[in-house]
Amino acid sequence: MPLDSYNRDIDYLRISLTDACNLRCVYCMPENMTFRPRDELLSDAELRRLITLFGTLGFRKIRFTGGEPTLRPGLVELVRHAVNTPGITAVGLTTNGVLLDQLAQPLADAGLQTANVSIDSLDEEKFRKLTRWGNLRDVHAGLAAAARAGLRIKLNAVVCRGVNDGEDVVALARLTLNNPWQVRFIEQMPFGNNSDFQKRGMVSEAELLTVLTTAFGPLELVNGGQLDGEARLYRLPGGQGALGFISPVSAPFCAGCNRMRLTADGVLRLCLLRDNEINLLNLLRGGENDEAIATCIRQAVHEKPWGHGLAQHLIPSARGMSEIGG
Repeated sequence: MPLDSYNRDIDYLRISLTDACNLRCVYCMPENMTFRPRDELLSDAELRRLITLFGTLGFRKIRFTGGEPTLRPGLVELVRHAVNTPGITAVGLTTNGVLLDQLAQPLADAGLQTANVSIDSLDEEKFRKLTRWGNLRDVHAGLAAAARAGLRIKLNAVVCRGVNDGEDVVALARLTLNNPWQVRFIEQMPFGNNSDFQKRGMVSEAELLTVLTTAFGPLELVNGGQLDGEARLYRLPGGQGALGFISPVSAPFCAGCNRMRLTADGVLRLCLLRDNEINLLNLLRGGENDEAIATCIRQAVHEKPWGHGLAQHLIPSARGMSEIGG
């Protein structure tokens, strides 16, 4: 298992399969976004080679992200490869759910275990406003298909001040009363040219807890407050599922960070909110062998920073969220 210089076990790789998306969420990308041409992205063969290599280096968990990963034609076979890679014990997907109605069963058959579905509001008008043109019915159909396929489901909601920070939060939380799901509320994070908008729109964990305790009464803290990955969990009175709070701005969890990110264009990013990057695509296409690439990855793990620099007003500017893969 690879250890960084702070003795953290870095065993979780998030792989962005594309920077393209079939929605345009206001906190993620502009409406007229230009995406990278296919030849600038890692090919399926290059992805399979890297997945195998990360498995040999001690990485245990892989999550496919985007952009929107279900737009990648080879997604099912990439999942199958990851599931069958020695050393990899958990494979998940983060998706907007629009195409999940068609893909949930094939993905489950390939061995996918979890689906994290982005849904920022249960109100059709607000959902369309946040995504610019999304249809909430498509996401509901995708969730139903994921449940039928036996996937473990988590819902991700990015909360935007003045848009979905009130009754929308309550309605999403209510889903955990009768479903064994995690509903996770995510703070907006500042990136590049959109950072001012994102900072103004950020709603803290403390504010959300006030909204929810007002609606439901005291929440039960799960696991004594110990993080589940990056989420602090609570349970509503009588709830089957759990509420998660992912709060990288107001309550950073850098001390326990165990992940790195591989962008669709083959760059290994050491921290979501820092611009430290290692270009693996150049190594692959430059003819380097596996051992040379492995040495580069080990060095990158060692150089992983302690945490982000938001408290010091260091805002990542090289890429937007959709270009990294959250």
